[in-house]
Amino acid sequence: MTNNQISQRAKANFPTVLLTLLSIVQALALELMWAHLSEQTYLYSWSFIAVLSWLQIGTTLIGILLIWQIYSSLVMRFSWVPSTVDSVFPFLVGIVEFAQINALGPDSIGLWFIILGILFAGMAWISQVSMLRARRDGDNAEFFAQQSPATFTDHLFAFIPVVFLLGIGVLIWWRGDQGWLAFIAVVCAAGMLVYQFYMNHHFTQRSYQMRYTA
Repeated sequence: MTNNQISQRAKANFPTVLLTLLSIVQALALELMWAHLSEQTYLYSWSFIAVLSWLQIGTTLIGILLIWQIYSSLVMRFSWVPSTVDSVFPFLVGIVEFAQINALGPDSIGLWFIILGILFAGMAWISQVSMLRARRDGDNAEFFAQQSPATFTDHLFAFIPVVFLLGIGVLIWWRGDQGWLAFIAVVCAAGMLVYQFYMNHHFTQRSYQMRYTA
């Protein structure tokens, strides 16, 4: 078997292997979240803390769904010869997700923001690395011929949410805030994740249309 045949086999099997690994990790994350919901009785009392905690849980769930959307859209749109690091990424993402779920609750909401910032930065980096590898692969040449490389402004837009999440996390952790500052910050975090959901959906649909019309 030639090197080219091995590369083609790896490219063909990579999406299935990656999404299988990621689905296992995401299932474990959801199971851990369900255990949190079952164990925390304060979630089922009418209070500001309960509302804040449910909003935090909802934001975490949106983040889990966003990670699945980003990964699945990447491997369905593009192909590239995977490296060893590509198969490790889902486990690293899973570790951060598990840490974030363990930080759910009003007592550790500052830490939760910091971990969300790390997760945000990690997914931006993984997406950039994957796109760079896809750009170098000839199978994706038609798409990237119509798509310019990411600019400094593009990276800045990815960097700003990370700075906000890390900064607000440190501030809340330092102040021990469980009030309106934390509530507004969680709403902003949820809004950023929903916006990323929309942008990824828009980019995915646009890439399909570009390939269809090419």
